Amino acid sequence: MTDQTTDTTPGPARPPRATRISLMVSDVDGTLVTPDKLVAPATVEAVRRLHAAGVAFAAVSSRPPRGMKILIEPLELEIFGGFNGSSIVHADYSPVEQHFVPLEAAHLAVDTMRARGADIWVFADNEWYIENPDSQYVPREIRTVQFQPTLVTSFGDHIGRAGKIVGSSSDFDMLAACETELQALLGDRASARRSQHYYLDVTAPVVDKGYAVRAFAGYFGVPLNEVAVIGDMANDLPMFANAGLAIAMGNATDAVKALADHVTTTNAENGIANAIDRFVLPLAAGRS
Repeated sequence: MTDQTTDTTPGPARPPRATRISLMVSDVDGTLVTPDKLVAPATVEAVRRLHAAGVAFAAVSSRPPRGMKILIEPLELEIFGGFNGSSIVHADYSPVEQHFVPLEAAHLAVDTMRARGADIWVFADNEWYIENPDSQYVPREIRTVQFQPTLVTSFGDHIGRAGKIVGSSSDFDMLAACETELQALLGDRASARRSQHYYLDVTAPVVDKGYAVRAFAGYFGVPLNEVAVIGDMANDLPMFANAGLAIAMGNATDAVKALADHVTTTNAENGIANAIDRFVLPLAAGRS
């Protein structure tokens, strides 16, 4: 398949409800992996059933692409997206599309989140840069992305090539308020969304998980009304707006569940496998 450049304009109104599914796109943390950050055997088998039924499968995450390595082989990923869709790559990590946080917006984001007490991380040049090795969430992120951060005293010119800037904090209310404040400050220069209650992600403007859905659909030559998506957090809602079938995890926030067509079980209860069997395979392209 050939790479295609995706239109960067916002997507249209949500596609009509799916009567046939040719592509499924999944979030990763809270959805595709267990609470222990593993890919469950039931998930691997369910995705194999999707492929056998003629349904393509792709994943998009707030993780850096390098942090999605554990998914590629067991799920036979041909294409996937990191940084909430800002970096879309092939299975060998060769880029399909890359988008960086504009420099002015990057500095504004760092200054704003740091002033609110968040620890700042910068993901750039295929590395993860931190200033505080004692940050509460560093061990969690190491376990998630499966590589070590690089300690720096200053982010220097890395910030000009950032695929994602993260503010991490255990003060969830502060981070929620900061999300609203920062997005207002950034305007259309960048996107500020929480990927977890403890992470506020700043990524390139316009590009989000809905953008990734459109890019995957273009890559596979699938109309959006034949796309099923699944997720658990507010940063997954742009996927819902670009798909014919939207599924929320059982562990999803109430806001996400309210906008879903279906709700499955949690990621501790094989939620994605159950969703595939109950809601996607009955509409699989190869069975129509």
